[in-house]
Amino acid sequence: MSSGSRDLLRRRAFVRDLFPGSLLAVLGGSYLVLGESVNAYARAQRRPDGRARLPPGQRVISRLKPMGGQEGDPAKSAYRLRIHGLVERPQILTMRDLLAMDQTEQRLDVHCVTGWSVLDAKWRGVTLAALATRAGVKKGARHVIFEGAHGYTANVPLREALRPEVMVAHRLDGRPLGRAHGAPVRAVVPELYFWKSAKWLTGIRFVARDRPGYWERRGYNNHGDPWKEERYG
Repeated sequence: MSSGSRDLLRRRAFVRDLFPGSLLAVLGGSYLVLGESVNAYARAQRRPDGRARLPPGQRVISRLKPMGGQEGDPAKSAYRLRIHGLVERPQILTMRDLLAMDQTEQRLDVHCVTGWSVLDAKWRGVTLAALATRAGVKKGARHVIFEGAHGYTANVPLREALRPEVMVAHRLDGRPLGRAHGAPVRAVVPELYFWKSAKWLTGIRFVARDRPGYWERRGYNNHGDPWKEERYG
């Protein structure tokens, strides 16, 4: 059994053992956790900052939903990641370059603006902080723009983008990222709503002035804090 299968089974067993009355339903291949007991348990847990683990207005599901978007090229051999803007050493990294860097594996909760959350998803990749160090971010930089396929962008304040849990990820739950989830590489910014975690990542740009991204220009909140329910502008 693959490590990805083991992770998914572990997550289902966790829910089953804690909440024997909860129902797991299969909808289009996605296992949705139905039952307020699961959500209540997650809300009762506390993060180190004192906030509830599950933000307000969210419900727990067992794995990521594909949320659409214009897909990029999933071929690892063709992959290039451009790191540019206010940096001393602009970079164009291949998949091999990324894999040669120190890899980190983190279990992170992610929260979609549409109201679902996945707890303990296991991501593997390179931290944004490591990429920033490699490129040498200039003092004037204040924001990061994640650039995805077909012109998609998402803006994040630099101080938040440099948190240790912010990643450029290529594996999820022990498997290479699926095409629907941003293969071969996506951003992961777990402290903000999931639209900030740009899929099919092609570039990371460091800028002095904030530049609202694709969804921010279409009415979504410019920041996107799930615990403040910063969903829409």
